[in-house]
Amino acid sequence: MRALVTGGGGFLGAALARKLRERGDEVRVFGRGSYPDLEAVGIDCAKGDIADYQAVKAACDDRDVVFHVAAKVGLWGPYEEFHEANVEGTKNVLRACQEHGIRKLVFTGSPSVVFHGGDVDGVDESAPYPSKFDSFYSKTKALSERMVLAADHDRLSTVSLRPHFIWGPGDKSILPRVIARRKAGRLFRIGDDNKLVDTIYIDDAVSAHVLAAVQLSPLSEISGKAYFLSGGDPRPIWEFMDRMLAAAGLGPVERRIPKGLAYAAASACEGTWRALGLRSEPPLTKFLVDTLTTSHWFDISAAKRDLGWKPKVKIEEGMARLAHWIKATQGNV
Repeated sequence: MRALVTGGGGFLGAALARKLRERGDEVRVFGRGSYPDLEAVGIDCAKGDIADYQAVKAACDDRDVVFHVAAKVGLWGPYEEFHEANVEGTKNVLRACQEHGIRKLVFTGSPSVVFHGGDVDGVDESAPYPSKFDSFYSKTKALSERMVLAADHDRLSTVSLRPHFIWGPGDKSILPRVIARRKAGRLFRIGDDNKLVDTIYIDDAVSAHVLAAVQLSPLSEISGKAYFLSGGDPRPIWEFMDRMLAAAGLGPVERRIPKGLAYAAASACEGTWRALGLRSEPPLTKFLVDTLTTSHWFDISAAKRDLGWKPKVKIEEGMARLAHWIKATQGNV
């Protein structure tokens, strides 16, 4: 394949680019930064913003498959920023694919597009988008996924993959935040429940993307569809958090606050941040409280059946690899 990976400097994007290069594919990544570690292994790095159409078009030149991984992810921020990156950015990718005659687009979606503020227990892809979204990220990812799937036709085949809670070596997003909060004594269990959540190890998320690209065509079963991805092994959320902390040599989360108090604190934080016009992320948001106190696990039988994919890395094995990586980087995650 002659592949472009948008968001190639991120956790999933970089891992995907490396795997494609290992396969012998010709790989280019597109992102806002410089990535000498990727260039060192023969990956072409194009610099630009996903909201800049001309930059996206240039990056898509001479490619035959695009992995659109780039997105603005977060619990807080102006809607315009999420819309520009996630919706306008996806429009740019679709337009560039069509103008260049690119035949395959693998989109990295999000399970959050079906979140409705309550428990999500074992749902499959028939679960609808909610009438109201509880985060700008979820809303804009749903809008962009709809565009991608609607664009599927005989000249451009599209598919959306929805991995939930990607983790493992190389994570520079979730893991550092969890570790920093634990070290600062600001990580609390919320409420008395310990809800089940799905997660997926980085290698399994990558393999699903590669398989999707290989299979995608106008006649393929996956064309124009969305698929949930996970390790197929939902665990209590605080058990999983404690395992991540243990991999970093830290003790479990023992402090606890009632859900009602956490929600009130989150409302106060959000109100203060809005009143002061602060652009930084508040220490607590209502969306985060909901995320930590509801179940999120999914039926991945469609991905197994249609992609011929299955998760291979068990949580215990993945945690051992994570601990080794953290030790090798001297805890600098």
